[in-house]
Amino acid sequence: MTAAILTRRVLGFVTVRQVRYFRAQSTALFSKENFDYDLVVIGGGSGGLACAKQAVQLGAKVAVLDYVQPSPRGTKWGLGGTCVNVGCIPKKLMHQASLLGEAIHDSQPYGWEFTDPASVRHDWAKLTESVQNHVKSVNWVTRVDLRDQKVEYVNGLGHFKDAHTVVAVLKNKTERELRAKHVVIAVGGRPRYPDIPGALEYGISSDDIFSLPHAPGKTLCVGAGYIGLECAGFLKGLGYDVSVMVRSILLRGFDQQMATMIGDSMVERGIRFHHRTRPLAVEKQADGRLLVRYETTAEDGQTQTGEEVFDTVLFAIGRQAETGTLHLANAGVTTAEGGKSDKLDVSMPDHQTNVPHVHAVGDVLYRKPELTPVAIHAGRIIARRLFGGSDETMDYSDVATTVFTPLEYGCVGSSEEDAEAAHGKDNIEVYHAYYKPTEFFVPQRSVRYCYLKAVALREGDQRVLGLHFLGPVAGEVIQGFAAALKCGLTMKVLRNTVGIHPTVAEEFTRLAITKSSGLDPTPATCCS
Repeated sequence: MTAAILTRRVLGFVTVRQVRYFRAQSTALFSKENFDYDLVVIGGGSGGLACAKQAVQLGAKVAVLDYVQPSPRGTKWGLGGTCVNVGCIPKKLMHQASLLGEAIHDSQPYGWEFTDPASVRHDWAKLTESVQNHVKSVNWVTRVDLRDQKVEYVNGLGHFKDAHTVVAVLKNKTERELRAKHVVIAVGGRPRYPDIPGALEYGISSDDIFSLPHAPGKTLCVGAGYIGLECAGFLKGLGYDVSVMVRSILLRGFDQQMATMIGDSMVERGIRFHHRTRPLAVEKQADGRLLVRYETTAEDGQTQTGEEVFDTVLFAIGRQAETGTLHLANAGVTTAEGGKSDKLDVSMPDHQTNVPHVHAVGDVLYRKPELTPVAIHAGRIIARRLFGGSDETMDYSDVATTVFTPLEYGCVGSSEEDAEAAHGKDNIEVYHAYYKPTEFFVPQRSVRYCYLKAVALREGDQRVLGLHFLGPVAGEVIQGFAAALKCGLTMKVLRNTVGIHPTVAEEFTRLAITKSSGLDPTPATCCS
C-alpha cells in the first residue's frame, strides 16, 4: 500500500499533496500574521486530545494545554480529562467490581463452593489501588502518544490574553504566551457543590470517590442524576450502607418510566431514597463522622427537618463548565444565554463561538450531550474541517448512552414523553415487555425490573423513535440497535429480525405487545 493511499484512508481521504499544500500555506501565513501555532487546544480531555491529534495528522502545528486544579478535598490527576481519570473508566471498573461481588453469590447455585461464603469481604484499598494504577498507565500512554504524534503538550492552566493569544500559567507560576490562528476550548466541567455550611469542607464528589484513601462506610449520595445513582449503585454492591437524597426527580432528561423503575430496582437491593429532600448543612462530629441536617417537603408543601449521621457525603448535584478561568472577555467570547450560562453556544458546522476562529467542543457546550464519544467525534470533525478541507458535520441527534446502575439502563432516541410532545400521544405507539434473563434463573435473581420498550410512530411501517432497555449489559445491547435507529429502523424491520437465542438483546426482536392494547407484557416462559 502506498503512503498516499494509506494517508487517504487514515485521514479521511485527505491526500499527501493536500497536507503538503497546507503546510506550505501555513508557513507563509505564520510569517505574515506571526502565529506560533495553527491550533491551540485548551483542555486535555477526550474531545481536546482527539481534535489535536487529528489536526497534527493533517499537517497542522498544534499545542495542547492541560492543568488540573485540585478538588476542594485536594484530589488531582494526570492528562486525559474527566473520562480517563474521574469519570467513565474508573466508574466502569468500580461497577465491574460490584457486579463481580454479586456474581460470587450467584455462583453457589451453579455449583461453586466456598468454605464460608459469609466470610467474603471486599478490600476498598486494593480496589482503589488497582483502579488508580490503571488510570496512571493511561495517563502515561496518553503523554507518550502526544509526543509520538508531535503534539506539543503544555502542563499549564490556559486563559486568553487576546483573541489569538493564549497564556499558559505553568506549575511554577511562570507564564508562557502562545499565538494561534485557531483556538479550541475543551475544558469540560467539574462537579458543583451546594451552597450550604460544611459542603466544601467535608463533602466529596465524583472527583474524589475513585481514589478515596479510606473505605467510604455509610454513605449519603446527594443527587439523583446518573452520576449519583451510579456511585450509589456500586457502593452498595461493594457492601456499604447507602442512601440517596433526591430533590425532585430521578434521572432528569431521561425517560421517566425507566427512571422510576431504576429507582425501584435500587430500593429492592437495599438502597434507601429520601425523596423531595435537600441538605441544609454538613457538620463534623467529634468522632469524625458527618451529621447531615436536611429538609423534606411533603406534597402539600409542608416541610419537615431531620438529621442523620454518615461516614461519607458525596455530592452529585450537577456539573459546571470550567470557563470561569479562561478570561473569555479578553477574546470577545461570550457564554450562552446572554452570559447567564457558564457554557458556550456554538454555531454549526464548525463549532464556532461568537468569535469565528475560537471553537469549542465537549462538555463545555450548551445543550449538547455531555458524553465522551460525542466529544471525541466532534473534536475530530472540527480538525478535519479546519485543516483537511472536510465538509463533515456533527450529528447530535439519537446519541445512545447507558447508565451503569446495578441493573443497567441503555437508551437511544426519544423518551416516551418527548415523543408524545413532538408527535402527539395519539400518533405514537409504545411496544413493551418484561423478560427473564437466562443467567438469572438458577440463582433465582429478581427479574421484576428487567424491562424494555420501543417508542414508534403509529403510522405506516412505524418508524422507531426511541429504544429503552433495563437489564444486564445494557450498553452492549443498545449500541447495535443505536446504529439501526440511525439507519431509519422501523417496527416492521425489527419484528422481521431474527434474534440470537438465548440473549437479552433478542428481546427487542420479540416486541409485540403495545401499551395501548392493555395486554400483559409479562412472558410466561423464556421462549414465549
